[in-house]
Amino acid sequence: MGQTQEHHGWLYNQLFTNWKKFEIIYVCMLVALQILVYLIVPDSIIGMVSGVAGTLCLVYGMKGRKITFIFGIIQCLAMTYIAWISHAYGSFAMDIFYVISQPIGWYLWGHDEATKRFSPKVRRWIFLGAFVAWAIGWWVLSMVHGQLPYFDSINFVVSFIAQLLYILKYQENWSLWIIVNGANIIYWSILAVQTLMGASLSQIALQFALLFNSLYATKVWASGEADNEGGAGKDGDK
Repeated sequence: MGQTQEHHGWLYNQLFTNWKKFEIIYVCMLVALQILVYLIVPDSIIGMVSGVAGTLCLVYGMKGRKITFIFGIIQCLAMTYIAWISHAYGSFAMDIFYVISQPIGWYLWGHDEATKRFSPKVRRWIFLGAFVAWAIGWWVLSMVHGQLPYFDSINFVVSFIAQLLYILKYQENWSLWIIVNGANIIYWSILAVQTLMGASLSQIALQFALLFNSLYATKVWASGEADNEGGAGKDGDK
């Protein structure tokens, strides 16, 4: 296996090695979902690009592979534009942070291959802090008349904490992403009804994909399968 990885190189190993049949099927289904939404409402190519790139970003993140950050930068740039035209200012601010976090995550994941986990006590404090931060964010966004501030605050504050834990490779990031993805399904559904925007429909499909992936990633990271680049190896780097 090591010789095969070395022959093909880093990019091939990251993209194609060590996939379970179930994972291949569900990745194809999630990407197809993004394309289907675009075909139904073909007025937002940016929304479709964001959806496909976002799906691949989180799927490869679930596998614990550095290539996640390449897809992540594409998705974040597209999401920044979508959030701006939707007047989702909390999401816009978070997307700027996501863009910055991608190269940082690339660097950190190259220096620490193992996933980590907090103690139960620290985990409870993190979740409590996330709840308090969400309430404060709700109040701030209400003051500036943002769209749906109670949901946008989850996307703004809880996502910030989840992304920090993600680039630091703490398993608890997925628990927070489950909350964020669930809230975002409701958030973008409301925006889709209010604005009749294809970009919003693409984001609904994306959030369903990300919610499923977050649930599955919780299991994968807890089992240790995401350690050491999810079995992709590092021989191709040489």
